[in-house]
Amino acid sequence: MQDTHTAQPAKARWYDGLTPTHWRVLRGGFLGWIFDGFEALALVVVLIPMLKSVLTPEQASSLPVYAGLVIGITLLGWGVGGLVGGIMADYVGRKRMMLWSVFLYALFSGLTAFSNTFVVLCALRFLTGLAMGSEWSTGVALVSETWPEHARAKGAGFLQSGFGWGTLLAAVIWYALASTHPLGAETWRLMFVVGALPAFFVLYLRRGMNESEKWQQAVKEKRWNATSDDSARSAARAGKKDKRPFTLKQLFTEREAFRRTMLTMLLSIVSTTGWWAISSWLPTFTVSLAKATGAADALAWGSRISIIYTAGAIVAYLASGFIVDSMGRRAFLSMTFVGSLLTTIITYQYTHTLGAMVIIAPINGFFTLGCAYAWMAIYPCELFTSTVRSTAISFVFNAARLIAWVFPIISGSMIKTFGGISHAALIMSSCYVLGIVIPWFLPETRGKGMPE
Repeated sequence: MQDTHTAQPAKARWYDGLTPTHWRVLRGGFLGWIFDGFEALALVVVLIPMLKSVLTPEQASSLPVYAGLVIGITLLGWGVGGLVGGIMADYVGRKRMMLWSVFLYALFSGLTAFSNTFVVLCALRFLTGLAMGSEWSTGVALVSETWPEHARAKGAGFLQSGFGWGTLLAAVIWYALASTHPLGAETWRLMFVVGALPAFFVLYLRRGMNESEKWQQAVKEKRWNATSDDSARSAARAGKKDKRPFTLKQLFTEREAFRRTMLTMLLSIVSTTGWWAISSWLPTFTVSLAKATGAADALAWGSRISIIYTAGAIVAYLASGFIVDSMGRRAFLSMTFVGSLLTTIITYQYTHTLGAMVIIAPINGFFTLGCAYAWMAIYPCELFTSTVRSTAISFVFNAARLIAWVFPIISGSMIKTFGGISHAALIMSSCYVLGIVIPWFLPETRGKGMPE
């Protein structure tokens, strides 16, 4: 039977054997993910002025609820688009889906700047999320299938850092815009224009990228098994009929694939719920803290903390590939959610001054945004084969949003009910307990390579 793994001997240095082609593939995925990161945080930092601009006076009295609703709708579009785009990438190729994703994202993100009512805003946020969804899974699949095994986890971590650099860019640009107010109360509209225009440049850069040879070869040889554990049974079926099974169906009909899909999706839900329903409220919580302590320019503290928080996440992204190769996938995941739980409790329960917030925010970002998302770019690729890989990782990454999109809405309602962000965040943080336990029911893949 064919060896389904491609493990390679260790190199003296992690970057030995990397060619300009490897770096070109990484650069293309990295730049696209920068704009996704920009888009995600842009929505958070402009949330309040944006809603004040499009809500009626009656709607504005329930602002936390509408804030949760617009975030939730964006997540829903992101989840649907990511799932559909990930499946299509296993049929038409990673490169083609990446190009379409960036183009449509830029278009709808730019149109968001012209929203004049809450309904129009939500419609455009849904379409933006729909277009943006497949950006991540196609980029991760392409990097994981083209980079050599000894450097793959590091490359995936670097790719994931694009999201961090994008959120940092959004925080810095919003800080500059909020300080100058070039359009007054409508300055928030410029954030979506700024985020959309450079994305067209990525289309030009990605024209020179090559398609994944591993994916092309797997399709040519009609290797339809979803995991290496199911290879013998699937090979027998393939010998009887050449028709390709529907990739998404495979994840639910092959026993081991189903188990891995469900467990990793639960971990993804924990990461997604934690960030969108807990950490995304950090700027607003900081502003209220600044006002309570009488700090000058209280509104600016929201942007400052966003920058510091994101810097912590970027450190985690860049280091994740090295850490996960050192300690193993399962230990890394469990450590991630232990850190997320503890730092969330410290942030919302025991942080009462801006000085303390400056210290805890980057640590919180390291775990809740950095490590909590970095594992998705590394681990799921090692659990599924080339012909279903994009479908699998997009399902893990995006299907969570089809469930977790309601939690920002619930969180917004909880804030209104319990009278504060800290109480809602502490209740929602209990989800991290699941993330600590679940990894130990999954296989350890360190040093084993990716199944083909």
